[in-house]
Amino acid sequence: MRWRVRRRVNYLILWPIIWSMPWLNVRKSNMDKNQTVHVEVAYALADKQRIVALELPAGSTVRDAVMQSGLDSQFPELDLSSADVGIFGKVVSKPDAQALNDGERVEIYRPLIADPKEVRKQRAAKAKARKQA
Repeated sequence: MRWRVRRRVNYLILWPIIWSMPWLNVRKSNMDKNQTVHVEVAYALADKQRIVALELPAGSTVRDAVMQSGLDSQFPELDLSSADVGIFGKVVSKPDAQALNDGERVEIYRPLIADPKEVRKQRAAKAKARKQA
């Protein structure tokens, strides 16, 4: 009971302060005026990486951001039309349908060099052979 009263008092004390801070709502008001989203598109290799900041129209998809990034000119082996992509580390299954929100980071993933299951099987087979020998 004591905790609830204390929390309610703090909330009532902070309420006028929060509403008097105009910069808290800047992002929302700018979004309404400009109708654009600011996103970053990232791609990385073992030795170099690039992050491209983009400003796109509201309603743009993940695939639109990837194609607008121009990373295929810096990485010739990269095929943007078929590359796996994600937002903040989570794979997007339908990049052509997923709309972007302001401030998101789109990541382009490299294809796997080796299948993890196969590598694990080979490692287990080697360990078994070593154990028998």
